[in-house]
Amino acid sequence: MPRRLRLVAVLLFAAVLAVAGCTVPTFAPDGSGEAGPDANGTVAPTGAATDWRDCSDIPKSLIGRGASNMTYDCATVRVPRDWHDKTNGQTYGIALIRVRSKTQSHRIGSLLINPGGPGGSGIETAVYLSYGESLGGLPTAVTNQFDIIGFDPRGVGRSDPVKCISDADQDATFASPPDLVTQAQFNAFVALNKRIVDGCGDKYGDQLVTFATEQAARDMDAIRQTVGDNKLNYLGFSYGTLLGATYAQQFPTDIRAMVLDGAIDPKQTFVQSSELQAKGFERAFTNFGNWCKATPAKCPIAPDARKAVTDAMAAAEKNPVPYSDGRKATSGWIFLAVISSLYTETGWTALAAAVSTLKEGNAKGIFTLADQYADRKSDGTYSNLFDANLAVNCSDTKDVPSVAEIRQLQGEWRKKYPLFGASLATGMLPCTLWPGERDPFPAGAATGAPPIVVVGTTGDPATPYENTAALADMLGVGHVLTWEGEGHTAYPSTPCIVQAVDNYLINLQVPAEGLRCPAK
Repeated sequence: MPRRLRLVAVLLFAAVLAVAGCTVPTFAPDGSGEAGPDANGTVAPTGAATDWRDCSDIPKSLIGRGASNMTYDCATVRVPRDWHDKTNGQTYGIALIRVRSKTQSHRIGSLLINPGGPGGSGIETAVYLSYGESLGGLPTAVTNQFDIIGFDPRGVGRSDPVKCISDADQDATFASPPDLVTQAQFNAFVALNKRIVDGCGDKYGDQLVTFATEQAARDMDAIRQTVGDNKLNYLGFSYGTLLGATYAQQFPTDIRAMVLDGAIDPKQTFVQSSELQAKGFERAFTNFGNWCKATPAKCPIAPDARKAVTDAMAAAEKNPVPYSDGRKATSGWIFLAVISSLYTETGWTALAAAVSTLKEGNAKGIFTLADQYADRKSDGTYSNLFDANLAVNCSDTKDVPSVAEIRQLQGEWRKKYPLFGASLATGMLPCTLWPGERDPFPAGAATGAPPIVVVGTTGDPATPYENTAALADMLGVGHVLTWEGEGHTAYPSTPCIVQAVDNYLINLQVPAEGLRCPAK
C-alpha cells in the first residue's frame, strides 16, 4: 500500500514526549531488533571511502517496491564506540542507505537525514522520502541534485541496536492508566519502570552512556567524510533538530546547509521540556476538538470531542473493550491512540472514528492507531524504537527530578493540562531511575556556522512552536520559518514551505526574515 507512505501517518514522533512512562520517539525502525549491516552493505573504517552495495530489498520489504526512478545502495561505517576514548578499539557499525535519482544532474552533494526519536530509522525514512511529492516524499528538485543519505544512529534499527525491554513490559507500560491517581497505581508503575531500566543496566552496563546524542553527532561527521562531502547538508526532524544543533556546535565550519524542522530547545531542563509538551498536546487536542465541532459530518463524536474521549477512557477503567488479539482497550491504549492521531491533521478523522466505534464495542480503530505509534507488530513484538529512545534520552539527561517530585508535578500538571499533564509527568520516571551514566549535550552557539533554517509549526504537539525561535537564537545563526499548520513538523507539507526549504538547500537562499506560510 502506498499509505501516503506511512511516513505522513507516523513520521516524526516526539523527541522527549512521555507516554505512560516511556519517552516517545519519532519514526519506527524496521522492527527486527537485530543488527544486519553485513547483509546489505560493506563495512568501512571511519573516514574511508565506502563501497556501496545494492539494497533494493529494503524498499521492497517496506513498500513492496522501490521508486521506479531511484537506486538504493547500502554500506556500514565503523565508528569508535566512545569518541572520548578511541584507544580501546571498540566500535559501532552505523548503517547507511544512499538513494540516488536515475535522472540526477548538477549534483550538489549528499543530504543526510534524521527523522527524530531518538530511535527513528533514517534508512527507512530515506526510503519513504524517495517516492516523490505525490506520496509525501521529497521534491524532485531536491532528489535530482542530492544523494539522499539515511542512517540509523548508533543503537537504532540496523546499527548495533540496543534491545532491553521485553514485549510484555512494553504492553504493560502502554496499557497502564495515563493518570495514576492512587498511590498504589503510582507505586506499581514505578516498580514496572524500575524493572525495565534495571534490565537495560544489567545488559549494557557502562556501555549505555555511549548512546548519547553528542556521540551520535560525531558519527555524523564520520558519515560526511565517508560519503566524500567537504561540507554537510542536513535535514533533521524533531529529535533530529537536537542532533543537528549538537553537530553545529561541534563542527560549525563543516556545514553547507542545515534545516531543523520541529525544534527542540536544548537549553530547557528535562522538567521544562516535558511540561511544554503537555501544553503542546493539550493545545493540539483542543484544535482537534474545535475541528470536530466545526465539521460534525466528518467527526462522529461531535460536538464535544474532549468529553467523548475522556468518557471512553473512564469507561475503559471499569470495562475495557476486548480486542481480537486478546488485549483489552484500557485507558492507556486509548490514550496512546489519541497521541498517535495528533501528529498529523489527517489523524483526526481516524481518532474520531476509532472512539465512535469503540463505544459500539469495536476496538480495532484504537489499536490500529496505538500500534502504529508504538511500532507493535501483529505478532505482539516490538522494534527497538523505545529501547533506543530510553538509552539516548536518559543518557542525555542529567537534571532529573526525584520520584517524589514527579508525584507532585503529576498533580500540578493535571490541573493545568487535564488530558496530558499527568502522563507527561510520570513519563519522566525512566530517566529518573536510569542506572547509566549521563553525558548531556551542549547548549550554545554554533559560532562559525553558516545560516541554519529552523522550521516551526504553530500547531505542533510534540515539539511546540515556542521552541523554534529559542533554538534559532541559541545557535546564533538560526533563521525562523513558520508554518501555520497542524501536526508535527512542516516539510514538505505545503508549496510555501517546500519552496522556501528547497531554495535554501539548493541555492543557499535563506528564507525571508519572519516568513510565515499558510496552513494550506
